[in-house]
Amino acid sequence: MAPITDCMRQGKFRWTHAATRAFEALKQKMTEAPVLRHPELTKVFEVACDASGVGIGGVLSQEGHPVAYFSEKLNEAKQKYSTYDKEFYAIVRALRYWQYYLLPNEFVLYSDHQALRYLHSQRNVSSRHIKWTEYLQIFTFVIRHRPGVDNKVADALSRVGVILQSLTAQVVGFDKIKTEYSSCPDFGLIFQEVTAGNRRDHVDFLLRDGYLFHGTQLGIPCTSLRDFLVWELHAGGLAGHFGKDKTITLVADRFYWPSLKRDVAHILAQCRTWLLAKARKQNTGLYTPLPIPHTPWKDLSMDFVLGLPKMARGHDSILVVVDRFSKMAHFLPCSKAADASSVAKLFFKEVIRLHGLPVSIVSDRDVKFVSYFWKTLWKLFGTSLKFSSAFHPQTDGQTEVVNRSLGDLLRCLVGDKQRNWDLILPVAEFAYNNSANRTTGKSPFEIVYGVMPRPPIDLAPLPIDARPSESATTFAEHIRRLHEEVRQKISLSTDTYQLAANTHRRTQNFQEGDYVMVRVCPERFPKHSFKKLHARSMGPYRILRKLGANAYLVELPSDVHISPIFNISDLFPYRGTFTPPVVTEITHAIVPPATPRVPTSHAAPTDQISQVLDHEAVASALGGFSRFLVRWVGRPDTDATWITEDEFHQHDPSLLHQVQDDLAAAEVTDTRPPIIHTYSRRHRR
Repeated sequence: MAPITDCMRQGKFRWTHAATRAFEALKQKMTEAPVLRHPELTKVFEVACDASGVGIGGVLSQEGHPVAYFSEKLNEAKQKYSTYDKEFYAIVRALRYWQYYLLPNEFVLYSDHQALRYLHSQRNVSSRHIKWTEYLQIFTFVIRHRPGVDNKVADALSRVGVILQSLTAQVVGFDKIKTEYSSCPDFGLIFQEVTAGNRRDHVDFLLRDGYLFHGTQLGIPCTSLRDFLVWELHAGGLAGHFGKDKTITLVADRFYWPSLKRDVAHILAQCRTWLLAKARKQNTGLYTPLPIPHTPWKDLSMDFVLGLPKMARGHDSILVVVDRFSKMAHFLPCSKAADASSVAKLFFKEVIRLHGLPVSIVSDRDVKFVSYFWKTLWKLFGTSLKFSSAFHPQTDGQTEVVNRSLGDLLRCLVGDKQRNWDLILPVAEFAYNNSANRTTGKSPFEIVYGVMPRPPIDLAPLPIDARPSESATTFAEHIRRLHEEVRQKISLSTDTYQLAANTHRRTQNFQEGDYVMVRVCPERFPKHSFKKLHARSMGPYRILRKLGANAYLVELPSDVHISPIFNISDLFPYRGTFTPPVVTEITHAIVPPATPRVPTSHAAPTDQISQVLDHEAVASALGGFSRFLVRWVGRPDTDATWITEDEFHQHDPSLLHQVQDDLAAAEVTDTRPPIIHTYSRRHRR
């Protein structure tokens, strides 16, 4: 064909003697034997490719009989390719030409270039190779070397400027790997000895129905099937682009080959979605673990993921509920404007109906979680509420880690279609609960239910029934042993992490009455009230009480409207001698971060509240608290003061309960109270 195509170049048409000879040879080849056979989709296809200095060629055959030919002349640019690139290009063009035959099946690819046998394992690749390799990932094939002396058809076609490319179509599935064990460098010797009955040196391997098993894992020979399985379990339909450890666990649970870990790391290093979405981790502060639970769904933690695009269904946030024992999570779409009663209804509908009432709930100090309605509701059910110190998310580090994983999942699954993220949540929840947890070594599904769900990969004709099974035990005993194993692993992981986390950190203790400096962050204050040039620490203030191993209650001035509970990492010892100021002598030498909306003053313990003028929830991305604007008996209106819920309780607990009852009733009925609330109390004479 090359002499004929030369006549078709731009310029004057010149028909040569070489073109005449090529035309006559072409007619003869098309009318004489060997005649092409019709392809049979039930048989294995074979593709043979070759390249020369001027063209590429290939042939598609079955059982040694040609099915189709393909040829192509190289242009001047491609003629400058290296030998490796020409051979590689021949393969790509052949597979692209017959892709509709080959895509559903596994086939054998022959090339006389030895280096192409390592097509899937090469490390240093050019941008051209990356593009070609990415295209080849859609096919399932085995590369075999055929010396040039045996590759006569493709070689001859390429040397006359003709390219023969072949695409093969065959539904083989896992059956094809039976014929690959003997020639596989990883399993060849093992397969021969196990087949001969010599298992003394290979006690972990056994042969069932022609398949080689390593324990309960199916051995996968050196084929492109390895890359396909890794990619399917890393980025398939119900996968979540997890990292190396979780992907290795998913693959190793079903399959085995010696270089599995290295192959997974190599594939993940080329996954652009995973590289762009993976979050950076940072651990700070002393590590004080929470008590280890004993059974699933008795001790929970919860948090909100905010700042998401608002959907047509009204969802702009996610309520994340995590079981601290099994690490199972539920991702519930909700609205940021939802009040405590709406959150409680959602929790009962999606969590309690499946798992029952919890014994304890760990959360941050979000305004919904510290509301009177929320506290009263769980008190009636006997559930203990455990709050983290204000703006210290490390207290509930487990939920924060889940939030980070959820963010990675959604970025991978949603992509550019961010207007449907709430519809993707069920897939993200399944992918998360189906992946092995690093602490327990098992997936949340297995810990809670004792069995694993079936992912899409199990729908392939994998010989699951041929796997050897363990000795039968009762299901109840299996669950008991499983939970005991999980508790031991959580305890071991907690002790190990605690030792490592505290190695380079020092322990600091404060006593009641000590004075400290308080480090503050913008999130503690109402929106837009913390300016960039405000001081990042305040004090000195007195320690009132130690609330836990790392939490302290600090005495703050009444005009600093933030939560008085701080983690020890935010407190620094004050070394000077400090005398608490008299009420009338307080100045703003240390500028408070927030400016109160109305003039404030310190309230003496004997003052009595005359009226409650207003109430508001001071919230931020990490939590909040409630405060009340009150008028004092015998004082002018200009002395109205914002006080916290604790201060209100110290002055008049009965009036506080009356106010909270009215607010709770407003939440339940979903009615919004007016801006000004007035609760008068008769002055005691």
